[in-house]
Amino acid sequence: MSQVVIENIFTQEFLDNLLPLELSDQFFEALYGDAAEGAYNISLELVSNNSKQIVLCFNLVQRPGKCLVCSLTYGLPNVFFRHPLININNMIKKIEANGIKVKNWRLGDTNEQNSSLHTIPFYIDLE
Repeated sequence: MSQVVIENIFTQEFLDNLLPLELSDQFFEALYGDAAEGAYNISLELVSNNSKQIVLCFNLVQRPGKCLVCSLTYGLPNVFFRHPLININNMIKKIEANGIKVKNWRLGDTNEQNSSLHTIPFYIDLE
């Protein structure tokens, strides 16, 4: 699949459909019992793509008055991997429904971009 076709599919609207903004509150409600306890909002971003791989990232953006650095984001790849609200397997099904053949996927380690943004790479290998 060409880079242009992938970019046409992976619009911000499509990414927001894969991971709606309100999911952040639902995630923290499930995790802590109160959405207000969440230190960040979670969103998806297209980082790069070629004929063999699409790289997305989960952006963890600090919420006002919260401490992203204090929120233990380094363990999140393991949590996201299996959390039913994040539901990466369902994301993959939605991606495949757009004609993209996924061979496998994996999450990378949390990267601290700065004190208000941490990212988790989401690698999607293509057939």
